[in-house]
Amino acid sequence: MKIAIITDQHFGARKGSKDFHAYFKKFYDNVFFPYLEEHKIDTVIDMGDTFDNRRSVDLWSIDWAKETYFDRLQEMGITLHSVVGNHTAYYKDTNEVNTIDLLLKEYKNITTYSETTSIEIGGCNILLVPWINEENREMSLSLINKSQAPVAMGHLELNGFVATAGHVMDHGMDVTPFKKFKKVYSGHYHTRSNNGNIYYLGNPYEMFWNDVNDARGFTIFDTETLDHFHVNNPYRLFYKIYYEDHNYKLFNTKELKNKIIKLIVKKKTNQKLFEKFIDKLYSTGIQELKIIENYVLQESEDFVAEEDENTLSFLNRYIDDSDFECDKNIIKGILQNLYAEACEVD
Repeated sequence: MKIAIITDQHFGARKGSKDFHAYFKKFYDNVFFPYLEEHKIDTVIDMGDTFDNRRSVDLWSIDWAKETYFDRLQEMGITLHSVVGNHTAYYKDTNEVNTIDLLLKEYKNITTYSETTSIEIGGCNILLVPWINEENREMSLSLINKSQAPVAMGHLELNGFVATAGHVMDHGMDVTPFKKFKKVYSGHYHTRSNNGNIYYLGNPYEMFWNDVNDARGFTIFDTETLDHFHVNNPYRLFYKIYYEDHNYKLFNTKELKNKIIKLIVKKKTNQKLFEKFIDKLYSTGIQELKIIENYVLQESEDFVAEEDENTLSFLNRYIDDSDFECDKNIIKGILQNLYAEACEVD
């Protein structure tokens, strides 16, 4: 039996931006639901962070999520097993109050898991592990240690995995309790990575600049063979363009409509032609434009910014190359949190 795994959908993200959700909807309308229908998938496991904001969700985003996603699952007769993630738990130290239980009570096809629970799907025993916090840590670890299930799925913060492109998590739980399982699948980190038997599956679509050119989508899991494969989302939202005195008349902007553009200027010798290039981008109907003409951090012979680096990897490398006497990991953690908060500012 084949089932679908999806995680970190973050409905209501970017303060309920309609542009972002229009982009999300293309994935559900043209990729996710058509695949489920064509391949007769009747079970979906959602591994957490279904909604974005643990404290509040605006009414428009709730209505959008129900119409675009939850209603369609119900109409298609698809069973949804939904694990509580850190973004859907109202409190940081307990999963008891969570968005899924509160907002989706009318859906009889949805089961929410706020505590570690063993379920059976297609003859396969699967241990579902929601967000581990102070209240449930001892019980969760006990159930993980006792479990005879070959597979675990959940919303885990494990040490040593890529959290976002350019940043490896240097804190979090040790992987040792999960080595016993044949396969472990997790949400929480938005980029795909794996370490032996543990797989982070990544989220379905681009949400921040760190996601550029990073594969997104959902996963199909076979309950008999314990194998999996990814179904990629072909739609992009963020684009980097490198300007080198381009002829604006010949530059094809068709693909850029409703996209978020970062224009990196490598060569500009004629300001008027550059302005016409900018005008052409705007006339295409782009959503947002950022122009980068130089790096914020000064380059030197010892530190040169690489063109394809994202913001976090750039900052992390700068910190690594600097002569700080304090713990560099602490500084990286502070910058990561600041960057995440800055990305949420409209």
